[in-house]
Amino acid sequence: MNFLSGFVAIIGPTNVGKSTFLNNVLRSKISIVTPKPQTTRNRIIGIYHGDGFQIIFVDTPGLHNYIRKSVLNKSMIDTAISAMKDVDIILLMTDATKPNDPEIIKTVKKIKEIKKPSILVINKIDLVRKPELLPIIDKYKDLHTFDAIIPISALKGDGIDRVIDEIKMRLKPGPMFYPENMNTDQSKEFLISEIIREKIFFFTKQEIPYSCAVKVEFVQKDPQKDIIVISAKIYVETESQKKIIIGQNGRMIKKIGQAAREEFEFIFGKKVYLDLFVRVEKNWTKDINALKKLGYKA
Repeated sequence: MNFLSGFVAIIGPTNVGKSTFLNNVLRSKISIVTPKPQTTRNRIIGIYHGDGFQIIFVDTPGLHNYIRKSVLNKSMIDTAISAMKDVDIILLMTDATKPNDPEIIKTVKKIKEIKKPSILVINKIDLVRKPELLPIIDKYKDLHTFDAIIPISALKGDGIDRVIDEIKMRLKPGPMFYPENMNTDQSKEFLISEIIREKIFFFTKQEIPYSCAVKVEFVQKDPQKDIIVISAKIYVETESQKKIIIGQNGRMIKKIGQAAREEFEFIFGKKVYLDLFVRVEKNWTKDINALKKLGYKA
């Protein structure tokens, strides 16, 4: 069998650019991106199709020392660690501007325990001076014998081709796990819910984005009007959070809805009617049953 394939977990601390990297590799948005940490909550699959090979990337929640010991935070950490055990290759991503992130040492310890091929990707090199980069690389070399260390800028696309080449060198003969026209295994409903959540991250502050979950009720085509009708519920933990999401005279929910709708129309190439509702699910981030109801692994 000449075809090569394998699964690659993208792991690392929060906000290092894992989702930006994956979206840039696939040249398609499958994972939401915000300036705030801990945006990704689920394991997200991205499929890269090459000539005679297929790489299945697994984007994971950022590894972090969670202070809020909620069920959701534990679920996020468990998802990331589980991904490392399930894949063929581990891609550890770090931030060049934060070479002393304590989470790196903990993560490298896990990588040593798992004993799988590992590639270190140092992201955001566009934000540091070149003379600063060599000492950072040397520091990581002392931590662990990585199979490769690659400086990149996920935002600008620099170094991404080399990452693909290094992964390809370590793939083994295997099947084509996904057809060539697929770049993710996520459903349309999941992507819609994530984009709405992304807009909540952009427009709200403090704890609000972390206390929100989005569940799509239905997605329907209206052939007579040639539009797509989407209904979704935004879940929060308290009545005060609900008031913030709705905003004075409904301004905040309109802003979130408009930004999400515009992106949906770009993705689907059709007019979209988006109906958003806000519901209180008290302390859902700490409730296993509520977590499962909203689609999270608990």
